[in-house]
Amino acid sequence: MTTILRIDASVRRTDNSVAAYNSISRSLADSFVAQWEEAEPEVEVILRDVGMTPPDFICNDWIASVFTPDAERTEQQKKLVSLSDTLIDELDRADVLLISTPMYNYGMPAALKAWFDQIIRINKTFTFDLGRGDFPLEPIMSGKTLVLLTSAGEFGFEAGGIRYGSGHLSAHIDTLRNYLGAEHMFEAAAEYQEFADERHDASVASAHARSREIARELSS
Repeated sequence: MTTILRIDASVRRTDNSVAAYNSISRSLADSFVAQWEEAEPEVEVILRDVGMTPPDFICNDWIASVFTPDAERTEQQKKLVSLSDTLIDELDRADVLLISTPMYNYGMPAALKAWFDQIIRINKTFTFDLGRGDFPLEPIMSGKTLVLLTSAGEFGFEAGGIRYGSGHLSAHIDTLRNYLGAEHMFEAAAEYQEFADERHDASVASAHARSREIARELSS
């Protein structure tokens, strides 16, 4: 049985009375999961909604806690890292990582970055050894697949596009995915939201089709 960890990062819901206010990225994830369930009805989906329930930001005491050996942590330190432990356990259980997120200010939402900061953790998701020279960090997990479903108000962030180089959402996550154990990343993106014209409608439809296509490919 496949386990999908679904991380939703939009602060928007999908049941607003005004359809234009609904989250596009969440709806793309809904399409992906629905398509997967057609092929594998028993698939397990772990839902982590960071958009509605943001993880805590890491802090000075949190960093001190994660660098303290488990057996030496105080009760307060154990409490500080308990959410991180839970999030890492969810990640460890997953075969497929499904991240749905809008692009905010040309990058990832703060809540999604907070999730990454909670789980990219020494001796949990990576090891550190200066004996490796200039590349001392090495991921611990492996064998997972990442699916990134995004929405953006503008367009042309792809290679050769008119805004290439200014969109840091996909590039940032692609860099971090190794520390999630994800060896491959598949993407679908809906754009033109701020233009609200026929290009936006076509882009959303194409992103839904691509989301379902990825689900079919990976679940077959």
